[in-house]
Amino acid sequence: MGALAQLSALLHRIDGQGYGAYKRCKGTWDGRGLSLRVDHVQGDPFATPSRLRLILPPEAHGIPDSAWETDERRIGLEDYLLRRFGAACEQIPRVSGSGRSGEVTVTVDSPMVLDRAGCSLAAHGLELRFRVGLPARGRRCLGRAAAELLTEHLPAAAESVRWSEVDQQKAWSWIHTTEDHGFLQGSLAGRGLVAFVRNGSVLPRSSGVSAAPLDEAVRFQSPVSMQVTLPTLHHGDVMGMGIPAGVTVLTGGGFHGKTTLLEAIQHGVAPHIPGDGREWTVTVSDAVKVRSEDGRSIAGVNLSPFIRNLPFDRDTRQFITPDASGSTSLAADIMEALEIGTSLLGTSLLLMDEDTCATNLLVRDARMQDLVLEETIVPFIDRVRELLDQGVSTILVTGGGGDYLDVADFVLLMEDYLPRDATAEAAAVAHRNPTGRSTGVPENPLRARPRIPRKEGLDPRKRSGKVVIKTRGVSTIQYGGEDIDLTAIDQLVDYGQARAIGALIGNMHRECDGRQPLAQLIRASVERVSREGLYALEDSPELARPRAQELAKAVNRLRSLTVLPDPDANRD
Repeated sequence: MGALAQLSALLHRIDGQGYGAYKRCKGTWDGRGLSLRVDHVQGDPFATPSRLRLILPPEAHGIPDSAWETDERRIGLEDYLLRRFGAACEQIPRVSGSGRSGEVTVTVDSPMVLDRAGCSLAAHGLELRFRVGLPARGRRCLGRAAAELLTEHLPAAAESVRWSEVDQQKAWSWIHTTEDHGFLQGSLAGRGLVAFVRNGSVLPRSSGVSAAPLDEAVRFQSPVSMQVTLPTLHHGDVMGMGIPAGVTVLTGGGFHGKTTLLEAIQHGVAPHIPGDGREWTVTVSDAVKVRSEDGRSIAGVNLSPFIRNLPFDRDTRQFITPDASGSTSLAADIMEALEIGTSLLGTSLLLMDEDTCATNLLVRDARMQDLVLEETIVPFIDRVRELLDQGVSTILVTGGGGDYLDVADFVLLMEDYLPRDATAEAAAVAHRNPTGRSTGVPENPLRARPRIPRKEGLDPRKRSGKVVIKTRGVSTIQYGGEDIDLTAIDQLVDYGQARAIGALIGNMHRECDGRQPLAQLIRASVERVSREGLYALEDSPELARPRAQELAKAVNRLRSLTVLPDPDANRD
């Protein structure tokens, strides 16, 4: 341990030396009421930047205990402080040099308020974790520039998170909004609801590649018949649309906001920052968006509730394929969502959009029933009420699946970006225009089978024996010798979550013993992070905590995943 002044002197001395001289900076340096800790020094200016942290003791940051006395308050405040520190770091003059010289990276990748490794409040103080590209010209230290960056600019940026310097009203807004999201989420089941959207919300985004709200968007307004008033802890009573448990069909003409509403609901599983426009969209915590994904692998999933009587007597009770079709991939996504079974609220919810779902698994109309007598698919429409009997609700976006009016509890018709309760009207339409389709009693019970993964299928080593777990954006995890494609995991939107998922799968490999079901391994890994924190998973400031549902989806897309034979599969 030394003083910041000593670190400055050291950096001046190594100016112009080989890049390896920066290794001497590793350790803790005190000064200006804080500690700068250099945890890892990069090998060269083109490598992944160095890991650092700033630590402010309680007497320095001055944050009252009441601001982080619950987990939800702490997560909301940490998210706010990390964003504020990141904004301050963006103002630091960039050092000109080789590779990523002078780059300060504070990772916050979405408007979701998440438990992030980049900021941590605890009894010993406030820690800010980030990466710095130590400056170089060629492969020689720019020590003087590094001294200015590490001992002057970064401590100055840390001033932005002292309680006396923050916009306390804004900080409390972050805290209270996060806490109220959790409070509302916990109260949905007791009100018989699976989702809530507050009146006045701004749901559309400014573009397909931006998470910012659309300024000129039509503000959300609930139909009177579905309007509910819910109490909150800090914002009084809030009024908006409550979607009850059941089968809800969301329909309307093209470009009238059906998918926009569904996307807001699918992301309502986590809080959003104040001003995002969707911060008052709240969805049960275990809601899962399911979809088709041509070409994905399937590892021993019981598809028999939806797929049966395949040619050549191919078994669907433990279905295996490296190249799934649209229908089989959708069936697998549904059954895998049921398998994880992590509902904390006693209510589950499937979210579906016909644009991303194989039509032949959604429905088969009367004409096709007459023409195709040897059908291998039991369509979802014939199972959706059975799912509801098991406590699983469904919200389905459809513009052409009129057969679903026969099974819907609620029908929302989007007109000019606003929902209208068309339930009674839809029932009348269904009565006047019977479809003539027959609904048989499905043969196989609708239940997911627990799968026991083989340890070698979760191995992150390449053939050379080297462990490789790397994340590229939110789209890909390089895991061992293969890439896990995350693009169809619609509720995964933050790089930090994708980074954590890679590390979590590696942890699952260590814990796999050939006896634990896959769902149990997934839940245990996520629960460990809840208990011990993200840094127990990996020394990375980028991590953000994912849900078990997104971890399960990533594992199920690992092509090396294999499972043990199920001796009870033939009993159904």
